[in-house]
Amino acid sequence: MADTQPPEKHAFAAEVGRLLDLVVHSLYSDREIFLRELVANAADAIDRRRFEALTHPALMPPEGAKIRIRADRPARTLTLADDGIGMTREELINNLGTIARSGTRAFGETLAAARPEDRPNLIGQFGVGFYSAFMVADRVEVTTRRAGADEAWTWASEGSGDFSLAPATREEAGTDVVLHLKSDADEYLDAARLETVVRKWADHVTVPITIERDGKDLPANEGTALWRKPKAELNEQAYTEFYRHLGHLFDQPWATLHWRAEGALEFYALLFVPSMRPFDFVEQERVSRVRLHVRRMFITDHAELLPPWLRFVQGVVDTEDLPLNVSREMLQSTPVLARIRKAVTNRVLTELKTHAKDADDYRKFWENFGSILKEGIWEDNEHRKDISILLRFHSTAVEGLTSFDDYVSRMKPGQEAIYVLVGDSVDAIKNSSQLEGFSARGIEVLLLGDPIDAFWPERMSEYDGKPIRSVSQGADDLAKVEAPAPQGEAADTTALVSALKAALGEAVSDVRTTERLVESAVVLAAASAGPDLQMQRLLRRAGRFGAAAPPVLEINPRHALIAALATRAQAGTDLAAEAGLLLDLARVQDGELPKDPSSFARRIETALARGLG
Repeated sequence: MADTQPPEKHAFAAEVGRLLDLVVHSLYSDREIFLRELVANAADAIDRRRFEALTHPALMPPEGAKIRIRADRPARTLTLADDGIGMTREELINNLGTIARSGTRAFGETLAAARPEDRPNLIGQFGVGFYSAFMVADRVEVTTRRAGADEAWTWASEGSGDFSLAPATREEAGTDVVLHLKSDADEYLDAARLETVVRKWADHVTVPITIERDGKDLPANEGTALWRKPKAELNEQAYTEFYRHLGHLFDQPWATLHWRAEGALEFYALLFVPSMRPFDFVEQERVSRVRLHVRRMFITDHAELLPPWLRFVQGVVDTEDLPLNVSREMLQSTPVLARIRKAVTNRVLTELKTHAKDADDYRKFWENFGSILKEGIWEDNEHRKDISILLRFHSTAVEGLTSFDDYVSRMKPGQEAIYVLVGDSVDAIKNSSQLEGFSARGIEVLLLGDPIDAFWPERMSEYDGKPIRSVSQGADDLAKVEAPAPQGEAADTTALVSALKAALGEAVSDVRTTERLVESAVVLAAASAGPDLQMQRLLRRAGRFGAAAPPVLEINPRHALIAALATRAQAGTDLAAEAGLLLDLARVQDGELPKDPSSFARRIETALARGLG
């Protein structure tokens, strides 16, 4: 110890105790996974140090930086030492005293639902790998020194309710993790057993790993850059193990892209599309984390080698066309990296188009990442056409998913546009009154239920020369398509329309009759100028809805309710209450709340009482 100062005692954050119980007891039979997690943490620490050294050369790790594993049978300890970035006192508290933001409850629920063979990989997925050490150890000590700092600290815990911190000494920056093994964990004191585990889980870690045997540090992993190997030398198992190590994921890759670009631009690439959506995907930043290597050396995972709408892709790109000491500023401006980005993006799109030919296979991808891919329609003009070919939708005409090309092939004679209806979910909108006129004419409508669906059609006004229109703005087009004979006689609504306009005032931009309703009495339509109704709702929820025109109230002149109100309007009856009720009914049908729910409820009660009386 650096001095005789007594260790500081700290309580774990509230969730850590529960987490430790879950890890130790629910994953007990798969304990070897702890070594994979600790090795991965050590490798990440060395990579981080190399990255920070790009702008602070004094932080460069020593030549031959590696991860050293040593078992001490008499002391019953297992030590993992690295030459990584290390941690400060505050980082020790933040990193080892609290839990990842995913939370214990979600971890436990996923753990309970997972098949036994999938459970070992859940630790890495939830970012709680360090705590897996307590599966084999009844005490863990972490001595660390941050690169560029003079102080070292020791964190220690027995995995119960607290941990201690004390000043320490470490000659060089890096971290030592010492596990005091449990009585039933003797196997991890055996060098041969440790090597077996390392080769199983971390053979492709590019940082050298050694295990002490007979007083010598002997290599324990191949450490070969897998992406530089010929494809003929690799099998599915090798790819899967590397994929799981790379992204701390636990599924099988849905697609694997491995190629070498040669010519004016040379690079190696090994990319993966997951078969499952990562647990914390929604919480992640909207940036690609594909790793950039230069001559096998990790540089950064912040090079944004793919656009945000392909951020689900994992992998490595390795080039010799950049200097090893490339700066962050250079990463943003170098034309070499811009050309690599373009080439990699185009290759991923080509792979997705190939997979899209198999509808069942592509459906799995679409359910996981389709909503992310659609972001590209909104923000990427260069690739919009390629992305549009990959889009899939639920529809009023077919089961499952359909494409724009399939939709166009089914368009009715006289139909000029591709019609879409946007809502909070497909289930919420498939029975919408907005669809009645289109269904009556056999016109297919694409049902869009993702939040991004309210935005991207603004940037993609047509496909294959066919305009894309919201059904709430496409009523005029219905007259161009042959319709079945209408049911019932249309009431004279001239007086009713005038009465409703007077009663509703500025709450609507217009009141008019419509032929697009069959069973419903009323429906809302967007004003001719301005955003679609779903976009208006999203803007209102975000507090950003400005002075856009209020909706149009359309009434069905063949509906019994409208006919009755038309008769009362002709008689000069005051219809103010009924006008408000009709507008609120239209709002409810469209997935909105009435302006005044209490008043709406009272009007319904009054109308029911009058009808029953």
